[in-house]
Amino acid sequence: MNRILEKSFFSEKVVKLIVEAPAVAKARKPGHFVIVRADAGGERIPLTIASADTEKGTIMLVVQAVGESTRKICALEPGEYLTDLVGPLGRATDIGRRDGTVVCCAGGVGIAPLLPIVEAMKKAGNRVVSVIAARTADLLILEDEIRRWSDEVIIMTDDGSAGRKGLVTAGVEDVILRENVAEVVAIGPAVMMKFVALLTKKYNVPTICSLNTIMVDGTGMCGACRVNVGGKMRFVCVDGPEFDAHQVDFDEMIMRMRAYD
Repeated sequence: MNRILEKSFFSEKVVKLIVEAPAVAKARKPGHFVIVRADAGGERIPLTIASADTEKGTIMLVVQAVGESTRKICALEPGEYLTDLVGPLGRATDIGRRDGTVVCCAGGVGIAPLLPIVEAMKKAGNRVVSVIAARTADLLILEDEIRRWSDEVIIMTDDGSAGRKGLVTAGVEDVILRENVAEVVAIGPAVMMKFVALLTKKYNVPTICSLNTIMVDGTGMCGACRVNVGGKMRFVCVDGPEFDAHQVDFDEMIMRMRAYD
C-alpha cells in the first residue's frame, strides 16, 4: 500500500499524486485529510484528500513543496512508496441540500480540498457556483475538475491573465448580489478567508472555512493549529478542519502563523 501510481505537475512546486490506498478511498468523505511521511525520518504532513476512486482504490493528493519534508514527497516517483499514510482524519463536511445557491471559493492550492466539497454539494442536488483564484493563470489548478461539478465557474487572477482581474471576494460578492446564496465555503490563504468572512458577514450569508493550511502534526499534540472560534480555543486537526468563518478570530490566527515564516 501507499504506492505512488501517478505523478504530474501543476507548476514547478505543486505536484499531483495518485496513491494506492483502498481503505482510505473507501472511507473518506469531503473534508477529510491524511497524514503522510516520505521516509522514516520525515515529518508528519497533513494533506487533504482531493478526490478518491473506490473502484481503483486510489486517492489524489496535491502537495506544495514549501519545506524539506514536502520537497521529499514531491520528489517521489511512480512505483515508489510513502512510508506512512494514515487516515481518513478530521471531521467531514456537512453536505446536504441547501435552500439556495452554494458558493464554493478557493485560492491557490486551496482549490484541491475544495474539489470534493464541490462534487458532494452538486451530487446532493444543490446549485453550485465555484469561484477559484490564483495570482496568475499558470497557478490555477484543477479547473476542469471543478467545472465538471459546478453549474458555473468564476475565475479570478491577480494579474488578469485568466478570467477576471481581481480578488476572490469580488467574484463571491457578484453571486451574492444577483441570487439567493444559502452558504459560502471558503478554502485558501488565511487572509483570503478572513476577507471572504467579512464580506459574507455583511450580507448575513452563512460561511464555512477550512483551516487545514495551519495543521502541523494532525493529532492535536503540537498545539500549532489552535485557533480561537467563538471565544473558545479549538484545534483544527481534531475539532475541524472546518469552522463557522464568522466565529474564527482570523487576526489572532494570522499573527501566530507569522511565527512560522
